[in-house]
Amino acid sequence: MFDKILIANRGEIACRVIKTARRLGIRTVAVHSEADAGARHVEMADEAVCIGPAPAAESYLRGERVLEVARRTGAQAIHPGYGFLSENAGFAEACAAAGVVFIGPPTEAIRVMGSKAESKRLMAGADVPLVPGYHGAAQDLDTLAAEAGRIGYPVLVKASAGGGGKGMRVVREASAFADAVAGAKREAKAAFGDDSVLLEKYLTRPRHVEIQVFADTHGRCVYLFERDCSLQRRHQKVIEEAPAPALPDEIRTRMGEAAVAAAQAVGYVGAGTVEFLYEDGGFYFIEMNTRLQVEHPVTEMITGLDLVEWQIRVAAGEPLPLAQDQLVRRGHAFEARLYAEDPQRDFLPAIGRLVHLRPPEEGPHVRVDTGVRQGDQVSMFYDPMIAKLIVWDETRDAALRRLRTALAAYEVVGVTTNVAFLGAIAAHPAFRAMEIDTGFIDRHRDTLVPPPAPVPAPGLVLAALSVLLARGAAAAHPSGDPHSPWRLVNGWRLNDDNHHDLRFQDGDSSRAVTLHFRPDGYEVELEGQAAVRVQRVRCEGGELSAVIDGVRVRATVVRQGYELTILSDGAVWRLTLDDPTARGADAEGGSGRLTAPMPGTVVRVLVGEGQAVERGTPLMLLEAMKMEHTITAPGRGTVTAVNYAAGDQVSEGVELLVLEIEEEG
Repeated sequence: MFDKILIANRGEIACRVIKTARRLGIRTVAVHSEADAGARHVEMADEAVCIGPAPAAESYLRGERVLEVARRTGAQAIHPGYGFLSENAGFAEACAAAGVVFIGPPTEAIRVMGSKAESKRLMAGADVPLVPGYHGAAQDLDTLAAEAGRIGYPVLVKASAGGGGKGMRVVREASAFADAVAGAKREAKAAFGDDSVLLEKYLTRPRHVEIQVFADTHGRCVYLFERDCSLQRRHQKVIEEAPAPALPDEIRTRMGEAAVAAAQAVGYVGAGTVEFLYEDGGFYFIEMNTRLQVEHPVTEMITGLDLVEWQIRVAAGEPLPLAQDQLVRRGHAFEARLYAEDPQRDFLPAIGRLVHLRPPEEGPHVRVDTGVRQGDQVSMFYDPMIAKLIVWDETRDAALRRLRTALAAYEVVGVTTNVAFLGAIAAHPAFRAMEIDTGFIDRHRDTLVPPPAPVPAPGLVLAALSVLLARGAAAAHPSGDPHSPWRLVNGWRLNDDNHHDLRFQDGDSSRAVTLHFRPDGYEVELEGQAAVRVQRVRCEGGELSAVIDGVRVRATVVRQGYELTILSDGAVWRLTLDDPTARGADAEGGSGRLTAPMPGTVVRVLVGEGQAVERGTPLMLLEAMKMEHTITAPGRGTVTAVNYAAGDQVSEGVELLVLEIEEEG
């Protein structure tokens, strides 16, 4: 067994490997980019070494630097995780040449299975079922068009090298074939440096089912059952589950045996995944991923095994811990991938600081694999995954309830996420009824990603209560006396009605809220709606609760300047406080420290240190997501510090300028 291993990765998979290594008594070395100097995986590891600037091409993909760190620190093996160098045959060869164990398959297996065309030719020789298609070397348009006609439309044009949906086109008729091939070849060349393509019969409603295989250096190979990964957007997985639902046992067995045959055909060693399409009782080989998969935790949950431990033991030369007839599956598991992305904008990645991050409580039924903490930055340089939420229970229905509950409890503020989208999938009747295939999300997109709706009455009420309570706490702050009369928020006013007026910006709409103080709580007027009765308002541990019209409601309200995010039972509502009194008070007594409201690039600095400015004077222009945002002076004052220059990239929340604000008489 190894004494020390290096993890050539970052984020949640690096943290995941470190946890297992720590349990086995193995010391760990983390490598990191300059941007990841304070990352969670860096803090968890026993040692950590910086290997370059933020871009992955200058750090995590520099195999020679990784090997140099292994040599310097005395690491005997390298775990590549997934992505980055995990399926790089050249890096695996370099490890062998340096006398460092690569915790992965042999170089030849990586090379063969890395080519879709070559792997399919090999699988045909091993009697592994293939989708009808063309995987030949001839790439001229006439040959490809003739093969497409033989296969029959619709056909799928796919890049021979690579994955992730790049270089892929569905062609439904012969007249569109030439343009589709040209586009796929251009994209494949740009992404992988290889413009060769293959053709496959396009299945109309297939399921994506994959088999986890494991092989050792002693000639044994087993399969650890299957996972259904059919729920995808842009050819990337969203929710996975194990075992695959509504799959005949005879198919499960045949698929598992075919996966083992595929692994043995390339002399495989370690963890791998053989992927199939399944439709109408038939299954067909797609590809083999020669690494640990992102969704491996669902297999761990139904088998009770630690697949990273198996990887390490096999790489150290030990035999597989269990034979095929000793493997047992129990219960059902789901994994939901929580991303910083915007479903409303076709799932474009989002970047920013995790201002508030509260995952659900972990236990026997709930597991959270993550590489970030509250306050961390989701940057433009890496995959925007925040966490993998994994749940388990005895039955699929019970596990699905666990998933819905855990998603509703997951709180993220600071970046746009897909939490609500995941919750909509978990609650969808068709998903509960196991009516799933790779077209599920596109088919149900209108219900899974509904258009933005106004914040409902409870959200407005909770936001208003939060502002009111915060002002009460701020009023008591100067004296520090919890019994100060200035701390009271019971609405008492001299010569005035006991009420409080607030206004919020909700998207393009302005929403007025008036709180009337009553002996037992509040009566809240919402513009254009009936008054709402509010009682038993409490705020403890960051959680606000109130009884609204007889119904108790709980929420977490996170405030960033004038921006409020209300999280309640899976719902996320965003409002902007538009209150002249509050703005005036903040400007009058504020610190004048102006922060970036979003990550972006400084386009122009419009003032200099020592310059006097009036309220509303433009100070700095930021650009993000192709939009400009103007930072203006909140009051009259003097600029005392300018911390960034034009062209600088800034993170959300960083201090851009400091303004010494004068009292305005």
